[in-house]
Amino acid sequence: MNKFRRLLLGKPRNPLSKDTHRSIALVAFLAWIGLGADGLSSANYGPEQAFIALGKYQHLALYLAVATALTVFLISSAYNQVIRLFPNGGGGYKVASRLIGPHAGLISGAALIIDYALTITTSVASSADALFSLLPFEWQHYKLSLEVVILLLLMLMNLRGAKESIKILMPIFLGFFITHVGMIIYGIVLHQHDIPTIVHEAYSETSSSMGSLGAFAVLALFMRAYSLGSGTYTGLEAVSNNVNILKEPRVKTGTWTMFYMALSLSIVAGGIILLYLLWAPVPHYGKTLNAVVFHNILASWPEGLSNLGLVILLLAEAGILLVAANTGFLGGPAVLANMAVDSWVPKRFSMLSSRLVTQNGIILFGLFAAFLLLTTEGDVSFLVVLYSINVFITFSMSLLGLTTYWWRHRQQEKRWLPHIFLSILALVICVLILISTLLTKFESGGWITIVITGAAITIGLKIRGHYRRFNKLKARLNQEMRIPLVGAKTKTIPLDSKKPTGVFLVSEIGAAMHSLLWVNRMFPDYFRNFIFVSHGEVDIGSFGSQEALEKLKRQTDNTLDYLVTYAKQHDIAADSYCTFGTDPVDHIYEVAEKVNAKYTNTIYFASRYVYPGENWFIRILHSDMTTILQRRLQPLGVKMLVLPLKLEG
Repeated sequence: MNKFRRLLLGKPRNPLSKDTHRSIALVAFLAWIGLGADGLSSANYGPEQAFIALGKYQHLALYLAVATALTVFLISSAYNQVIRLFPNGGGGYKVASRLIGPHAGLISGAALIIDYALTITTSVASSADALFSLLPFEWQHYKLSLEVVILLLLMLMNLRGAKESIKILMPIFLGFFITHVGMIIYGIVLHQHDIPTIVHEAYSETSSSMGSLGAFAVLALFMRAYSLGSGTYTGLEAVSNNVNILKEPRVKTGTWTMFYMALSLSIVAGGIILLYLLWAPVPHYGKTLNAVVFHNILASWPEGLSNLGLVILLLAEAGILLVAANTGFLGGPAVLANMAVDSWVPKRFSMLSSRLVTQNGIILFGLFAAFLLLTTEGDVSFLVVLYSINVFITFSMSLLGLTTYWWRHRQQEKRWLPHIFLSILALVICVLILISTLLTKFESGGWITIVITGAAITIGLKIRGHYRRFNKLKARLNQEMRIPLVGAKTKTIPLDSKKPTGVFLVSEIGAAMHSLLWVNRMFPDYFRNFIFVSHGEVDIGSFGSQEALEKLKRQTDNTLDYLVTYAKQHDIAADSYCTFGTDPVDHIYEVAEKVNAKYTNTIYFASRYVYPGENWFIRILHSDMTTILQRRLQPLGVKMLVLPLKLEG
């Protein structure tokens, strides 16, 4: 199984090596591909939803194209501030948590989790739509099955690592961008003589509509289309959420990545809306509006060449949407891991695999996205509504946090005024889009995303409540069990490898001292050696910076030094072993092999916390590491006692 896993996922990486982080960090160009695909791919469904919402008032599409391009730059400029303030990543979740409050962070984080799951679902479904636009209508019933297969392949690819998945998908991303920019330019050039007429007609028809319907009605119609096309702006927060995987200097790399994203998205999304206006495509069931407009543009070509061009364009669209789905697998688990560090979700989601990816998060998002695909049958128009609402909840919370920050720091920051003006302007636009989307789509599915997000928030509150109670009990135990080391100087007592040896698997002072005192009481004067083994687990919280890794090392070393000193002061020879990495089971197994090779008579001891009112929910929140270790060490002939440690309130 280990050989098969390594073949499938690749060799393990050392999280403590500086070279490891440099090798997996993304330069701006790769980050644009890996993180910007979500935004760029939304040009395949966002503009379509907006244009269709205009109905017979298609002349408003001219203003819609301009507004879309400006909004993209406005939101991306605001998110550049997030990158500067939070260079270790976390994005909207960190902004809301640190600048507004922890509960605001929970709201933003819950919305982001649903958002990224919908990123994967919507992108895969939209990719299949583009692909099946090329196929006979009778083949439509195979679409959902293909979507699930694609989803599982993406999940597997991301388990190998972020950089690997991006390199595989790079040609697809660049192919989409080059072909679509070329098609936009070609489509506009073919109608270049009609542009002045179309601009004039748009102005006159708008004036006529305002005269017959009223300015407010026309504005409401425009805002409805503008908000329904808000799927276009999805993905702009991806860079700020994942600054930690960017190459140093992170802020500069992140700023350039945001610029590439904003420029490419505004060109493609605004250009496609302009093509709709110039070519007036009529929607066909089973075909995307992009497929229709591209078919119209290529109609003057020879039939074979026209069909080939359409195939290339739609395959590029299907491909870029798969790259966008990949972005969900990059960003979603990162948000989940940051929330796990703050105890809003189970701690296991902050753990890294041997490939330094948040494996549990990737699997969860893959399964969640598959569930959404199956329950909605891959209906993109429905998914986009759910998607957009959560995106703009996150946008609004982040921009509110930025506004709060600049107001509080107006005395310290010299250029606070332009920053707060930008934040407020972006906040107002995002709130208007959010309200408009909720009002227009609440009954037709918008309420579902509110219910799901609300349920995620409720679960988060319950989980954090449990961890807070648990941590208080552990802190009290650590304080009570930390016996002061006073008295004579520590003795130097030689270890005798042939004498009985007690091996203690420890993590914290309280549990370790419980095991030590219990052994001394039950086996008085039996053991002549004590060996303390500890593992510093590198999770998403410690992998983010060298400072956090050094703090983890200090904490682990201090615990072991205390235990060794305590044992020596009580006339028992003692030594310690310390390991660091992402997999405690594998590392402790390796240490056990060394210990057993040196000491011939060993018994292992480990404590297991027993929680008040333990049930299935509590067991999900805590991994039973001692039982796993006991089973794993049995092939070495290890005799191990698991000592229950009841945490009482």
